[in-house]
This record gives sequence, C-alpha cells and structure tokens, in this order.
Amino acid sequence: GLELSHCVGANSLGPTGPWRSGGPCKMKRVRTVFKPEQLERLEQEFLKQQYMVGTERVDLAATLHLTETQVKVWFQNRRIKWRKQSMEQKAAKLSQFGVIQPASADSTDSKNHEEDAVDVEL
Repeated sequence: GLELSHCVGANSLGPTGPWRSGGPCKMKRVRTVFKPEQLERLEQEFLKQQYMVGTERVDLAATLHLTETQVKVWFQNRRIKWRKQSMEQKAAKLSQFGVIQPASADSTDSKNHEEDAVDVEL
C-alpha cells in the first residue's frame, strides 16, 4: 500500500477511516480505489463538464457513495490528465508538420508562443 515500509503490519487493528496509523510512524493517507461503476459515471460527468462544483458535486458524491472531497480530488486529477493529453496531442500534430517547439521556456514565454501559434486541424 502507501504505508512506509517499516510501518507495515505495525497496526493490527487496521485502518481507521481514510488514515492509517503506523504506530510511531507518521499517519499516511490511504489511496482511494474507485469501483468501475464509479469511474464510468465520473468519466461521463467529466465529458459533460470539466468542473464539478456546489450541489452538483454533493449530489454526485452521494449517488456514488463517495465523499465530496473524493469527487473534488478526482476531478482535479482528471483535469491534469486531460491537459497533459491535450498538450501531447498538440505536440504530435506540430511534429507531423515539422514545427519544433522550444525545449525550455518559462511560463510567460510559452504563453506568448501559444498565442502566436497557428492551430492545424487534421
């Protein structure tokens, strides 16, 4: 699991809530494992909208038997994955046309380059 190796088996009573106590070790968050049905519904909602807030998030969490925080964090992580995939797809399209992007640029330079870039649709 996610516990430190020297803490494994230190607590014979098992986890209490989402946190595990490893005795003298620091408490470490237990990774949430989503059921396939939960993931499918989360993905469906993400396709509709990338930001889930307010009562929508509360309702979705209740429907899936998750906490609001679990839904919030899942959406945060999914947006990061989505942005990474989008950047990889854009880089692949640019490389097909022989356009080379600078390997290292600070955030303001990369924003300026993005504004000047021409999107190519295939």
